[in-house]
Amino acid sequence: MFQQEKKDIFFDLDHTIWDFDKNAEETLDELYYHYKFDQLFQQESSAQFIQTYTVNNHRVWNLYHHGKIDKTELRRARFADTFTQLGVDPSLFPSSFEIEYLRMCPQKTNLFPHAHETLQYLYKNYNLHLISNGFKEACEVKLDKSDLNKYFKNIFISEVVGVNKPDPRIFNFALDKADAKIDNSIMIGDNIDADVRGAMNVGMDAIFFNPNQGERPQDVIHMISNLKELQSIL
Repeated sequence: MFQQEKKDIFFDLDHTIWDFDKNAEETLDELYYHYKFDQLFQQESSAQFIQTYTVNNHRVWNLYHHGKIDKTELRRARFADTFTQLGVDPSLFPSSFEIEYLRMCPQKTNLFPHAHETLQYLYKNYNLHLISNGFKEACEVKLDKSDLNKYFKNIFISEVVGVNKPDPRIFNFALDKADAKIDNSIMIGDNIDADVRGAMNVGMDAIFFNPNQGERPQDVIHMISNLKELQSIL
């Protein structure tokens, strides 16, 4: 499948191993009723709030990946825009909701199917590393609570490194620190721009993790929809 034998595997975390949307949905559902948002939005179900937030969260994270907004603006906009779109004054958003969300969500432990099984399989034969655009404090909690630290030789967090994927500098930094060669390395992630094209732009092979089974872009060569597929590919 690959021209060169692989020795080092670089994984993304959110939306690839750690099921961000599912964990966020659980957290938001709990907080929705605790803060009486059902009365504020006049919606008994939390579904519309969560759906609107999820769209906004994906949008602002894409802006963050490309350096167009910072951490503070990301965290402000995803809830403020959700309030505005649902017809509620964003000034009514309680700051303590955000604090509780940031505390609770990283402690959730929903992973994509076969995550531990696949990582255990790969751990025996490859050097595993992590490159995340997530924030330091949240990543550390996610890895700890989900018992993922044990698989990775190196963990590179963009906030610590100082540049985000898809910037070539974070891939080159990770390769250098991991003492890994581009030809013998591969990146696995869900974000076509940040993970897949980011890796490909420095000459590294990449696998697009596409659990929703969306269309594969023409320039993306390798794609999987389930982590277990890695056990037959690698």
